[in-house]
Amino acid sequence: MIGSVAATLLLAAASVVAVAGFSGQWNATAAHSCTVPALPGPLVRVTLTNMGGSMMNGTGGGHSAGAMRIFADHTTIEHGMVTFLATNRGTLSHELVILPLPGSERAGTRTIGGKGAVGETGSLGEASSSCGSGSGDGILPGTSGWVTVTLTPGRYELVCNIPGHYAAGMYTVLTVD
Repeated sequence: MIGSVAATLLLAAASVVAVAGFSGQWNATAAHSCTVPALPGPLVRVTLTNMGGSMMNGTGGGHSAGAMRIFADHTTIEHGMVTFLATNRGTLSHELVILPLPGSERAGTRTIGGKGAVGETGSLGEASSSCGSGSGDGILPGTSGWVTVTLTPGRYELVCNIPGHYAAGMYTVLTVD
């Protein structure tokens, strides 16, 4: 009996800490278990999530309607050097790939290949390394990855290109002025 009461109190305390740690704003220190170094240039904070993970952070440019989502804290940014800090608040591994979005093409309409991913031709970079920069094997739940790129004016689609994730709604648009 005492053990179950203690477990219930511990679970309640953890829930209060989790809710208190998330105030509706993106909190870099509470969001992950990584130590993120000082990052150069303007910062775009990107949240990667799926059903079963936190869907609370609805700020920014999430344009998807599937079971998985990408939210960016900017929908527009100035051209030049930009750093993307991608935090995985879901329960599955995710990644962030930055792809040009030509002309009037709409986000979420890329052709999905036989392996469940879209082509990455023209990619400007990706954040897919847990607690690190650049490409890797995916950003594990509760961790972050980052990448710094130089963007010219135009539209870009931010996607998770792990097989099946794009089709499930992991994309959003960033406009660069």
